[in-house]
Amino acid sequence: MNTQSNVVPESPLDPRAIAPAALSETRPFYWSVRREFWENRSLYIAPLAVAALFLVGFLIRTMHLPAEMRDPALHPMLQLEFIRQPYDFAALLLMGTTLIVAVFYSLDALHGERRDRSILFWKSLPVSDLTIVLSKASIPLVILPLLTFAITIALQWIMLLLGSAVLLGSGQSVATSWTQLPWFQMSLILLYHLVAIHGLWYAPFYGWMLLVSGWARRAPFLWATLPLLAIVGVEKIAFNTAHFAAMMGSRFSGGNEGVGEKATGMSVALLPHLSPAQFFISPGLWIGLAMTAIFLAASVRLRRYHGPI
Repeated sequence: MNTQSNVVPESPLDPRAIAPAALSETRPFYWSVRREFWENRSLYIAPLAVAALFLVGFLIRTMHLPAEMRDPALHPMLQLEFIRQPYDFAALLLMGTTLIVAVFYSLDALHGERRDRSILFWKSLPVSDLTIVLSKASIPLVILPLLTFAITIALQWIMLLLGSAVLLGSGQSVATSWTQLPWFQMSLILLYHLVAIHGLWYAPFYGWMLLVSGWARRAPFLWATLPLLAIVGVEKIAFNTAHFAAMMGSRFSGGNEGVGEKATGMSVALLPHLSPAQFFISPGLWIGLAMTAIFLAASVRLRRYHGPI
């Protein structure tokens, strides 16, 4: 006996057939980070432009390099230091550039979307305020330090190749540049400094600036700096002390938890003074991260209830 099912095949227009696949938890965050780079091209254009400008100056310097290397009065140790100086200066210059970029980005991250009213569009998308704020916070805390490291390493290797080509063209040896310079140690110091100091140690600054960016209706830079100056002034007048100013100065200078008190700069001599274990268990780091979490939580709440300016 043949039986025919009365079940109607699922229609192409059936909502169950066209229901979108569930988004992974990380995909909205990933695309939110990419959105920040689409809307803020200065995040990578500024360090690349500075690197290109520095490379032009280095090319001019290499024209005089063979004559300076032939100087018999130049001690081998001084010769090594003479060769290494441009590489250290390139790292410091790029770190300073991305620090400035990070500050201005953080001050405009939430304020800009309220000013141009694009917040109305982004709020219509199925992306939470927490995801948006965390994606914006990840730029100065994670992305920019790693991007700076990659650009710096690429720049230094281009400098090494150009300098070697000039020395070889003049009939001189390039052994000092390739064998005497501690490339691995220099790269390790740079990566540690960027991640530990520019990322984690400066996190409260970025969290505070994001909070101000989500609250201020105009002039976020003034609202971010004036309260801090007011606290310094009130403390000085009321108690004749400067504890808050000293704390802010220690935070901005990088403190002594990650590097020794006598070790300064980006020299390879800094390597024996590095103490990652001491840095990661230091109270200053975790207090700063706790303050950063409070600032970011407040930023999420502000974005949830604040509309366009």
